[in-house]
Amino acid sequence: MKKISPDLIQKELNILYPDAHCELIHRNSFELLIAVILSAQSTDERVNMCTPCLFEKYPGSKELADADIHEVIEYIRSIGLYQNKAQNIIGAAKAIEERFNGSVPDNREGLESLPGVGRKTANVVLSNCFDYPAFAVDTHVTRVSKRLGIAKESDDVLTIEKKLNKAFPKEEWCRLHHQFIFFGRYTCLARNPKCDECPFKGKCNK
Repeated sequence: MKKISPDLIQKELNILYPDAHCELIHRNSFELLIAVILSAQSTDERVNMCTPCLFEKYPGSKELADADIHEVIEYIRSIGLYQNKAQNIIGAAKAIEERFNGSVPDNREGLESLPGVGRKTANVVLSNCFDYPAFAVDTHVTRVSKRLGIAKESDDVLTIEKKLNKAFPKEEWCRLHHQFIFFGRYTCLARNPKCDECPFKGKCNK
């Protein structure tokens, strides 16, 4: 397996995507939490088409906690798994109201206790909203990590996260998380990667 040094990866990604950021539209931690739950097995673009109207109708956890599930479904119907996701976002809103005084919890244990929230979602919210160093591993980060030789093909997401955390300085995790996503989304695509535009051409495991 070919391995590219973490220093080179950082250097090239800083050049390629210096302004990488979270592309889910949100104004606060509640909106990001809901958007990330909705983004499972969907695209940020698709989620961003639904959430403005959803958040206009349900601007906070109190409103969403009291929502009728059939009405919520109408707002997110174009997103995959919309029935389960409607249950999860209403359930998360209720839990925030009942157990966290109407505020999105700022710690992993609290976040992962919410319906529809796993480690990846918690990492995204912690890093983007609470400046907590975390490296969320989604499909893009998984693919890029394996192609650049940071992880093995057989590694699961938790193993990949641990290897990323070991390879890079903690203060760079949040920025690198977005850079890995941008690289996987716009250069190192799953199908037809843009190898001619890639600074790692000939050095990776593609």
